[in-house]
Amino acid sequence: MLYLLLLLAIINIVILGLVWQKIQKLSRATPVTSSPTSTPARPSMPLILIDTSVIIDGRIADIAAAGFVPGRITVPKFVLSELQNIADSEDDLRRARGRRGLETLQRLRELPGGLKVTDEEVSGVKEVDAKLIKLGQRLHCALLTTDFNLGQVASVQGIRILNVNELAGAIRPVVVPGEPLTVTVVQAGKGKGQGVGYLDDGTMIVVENGANLIGKTINTEVTRAFQSAAGKMIFVTPIK
Repeated sequence: MLYLLLLLAIINIVILGLVWQKIQKLSRATPVTSSPTSTPARPSMPLILIDTSVIIDGRIADIAAAGFVPGRITVPKFVLSELQNIADSEDDLRRARGRRGLETLQRLRELPGGLKVTDEEVSGVKEVDAKLIKLGQRLHCALLTTDFNLGQVASVQGIRILNVNELAGAIRPVVVPGEPLTVTVVQAGKGKGQGVGYLDDGTMIVVENGANLIGKTINTEVTRAFQSAAGKMIFVTPIK
């Protein structure tokens, strides 16, 4: 009886050893891999439509190069066609404006974010501005422009408007009444006796009693300033 118990114990030990060896072989054959860490996908940039006015204006290239455009600049082919027609115009001024616009597009294409050209069409609509509004609604994207009237109409229809003139006005230095300002009078103003000059950023300066000072650089004092979506206008008087 004792021998039988001893034999059973030996058999159990052998079986356990074989099982343990099998487990060891399986563990060596199956490499331990850590769970892959998922890399979060980069969010796609929202599209921002541009119209002919902002292309011809040209400042959008500098703004985009500085990184202040919150999305992928997108130009529809029907806007390119309109710009091409302007560049091919027989009128010298329109032709120059159109070619400046084409140069702006080239600058945008060379930026890191590039320029997206979309084939999206708007059927049943002929006017380019109306097409832009419809396309903006379809794509749920903003519209970048310098056209005040287009911006107003598009905004009423739920399109987010990015107006370059408003941006330019927001970053212009603030002037207060009584502040001195040096101005070169370049032309006569609309009001009686007024002259007109401009700051480096394009801000119009209306010089009271400055009609007879055209061509001269004078010291002036700010009397008041007006800001609107169309731009800023500063009124000054010459310092005698």
